[in-house]
Amino acid sequence: MATTYNNLFLDTRARLRKAGVEGAQLEAREILCYAADKTKEQLYRDMSLYASTQLERRVEDLVRRRLEGEPVAYIIGEWEFYGLSLDISPDVLIPRMDTEVLAERGILKTREAGEGARVLDLCAGSGCVGLAVAANAPQCRVVLAELSESALRVCKQNVRRCDLNARVTCLSANALEPPASSLWDFDVIVCNPPYIPTEDIGTLDVSVRDYEPRMALDGGEDGLDFYRFIADKWKPALRLGGTLIFEVGIQQAPAVEAILAENGFEDIKTTADTQNIPRVVEGTINN
Repeated sequence: MATTYNNLFLDTRARLRKAGVEGAQLEAREILCYAADKTKEQLYRDMSLYASTQLERRVEDLVRRRLEGEPVAYIIGEWEFYGLSLDISPDVLIPRMDTEVLAERGILKTREAGEGARVLDLCAGSGCVGLAVAANAPQCRVVLAELSESALRVCKQNVRRCDLNARVTCLSANALEPPASSLWDFDVIVCNPPYIPTEDIGTLDVSVRDYEPRMALDGGEDGLDFYRFIADKWKPALRLGGTLIFEVGIQQAPAVEAILAENGFEDIKTTADTQNIPRVVEGTINN
């Protein structure tokens, strides 16, 4: 019996929900759009039409991959973050809703810095945070700094995709080495570093543990290696009055606040995410 797009969507959503996928509705829609090569708008328009057998088979294959643990963003090769559609590959972390808090704080601080503000997105991954800042603070310039060559390629694709070549550049940089002289004089540094304690990586959900890049997850023995090094050695990369803004893991905010204080940062502030979990810690260099 022929199946409509709507029935195919409902069936996919039900299967994902049964498997415990949190965002089953969103993921079912993304899988269907990708399989049918339709935009969201085209999919909603065509919900009452019948789907081909070929499309049903394609959806079946994609759902099987998802149920085996592969994240939907890697299956479809793109994901949305802060209103931007971005290329995503297994070489970068999938942008998460929690990280939009980091982007939001970065945008606010960049706007405060005024025309010509310079922003560094350190440990940039897909470039999602720096690109969100650039797109929403049009008078600034942004550098996306990333150690992984394959992640840097994704950054460059996303700069082009977002049409931000005029104001965003990509550079290779190791966050665990002092910054090169080309990486100085920033008003804002935003950073979502690896922060999972090494021993905890084995306990992560299969979709993270087996698919996302370990290099972007492993924060050392207690998960705080990057915070300690960056707060100390990258401080000179900030202008006087500049702000360093970190995303942090669950229960890490007090430790990261202390690290910033030890390194001379002032006006230290923590912002919670939509689940009311302390998610972003920032501090300013005033002397």
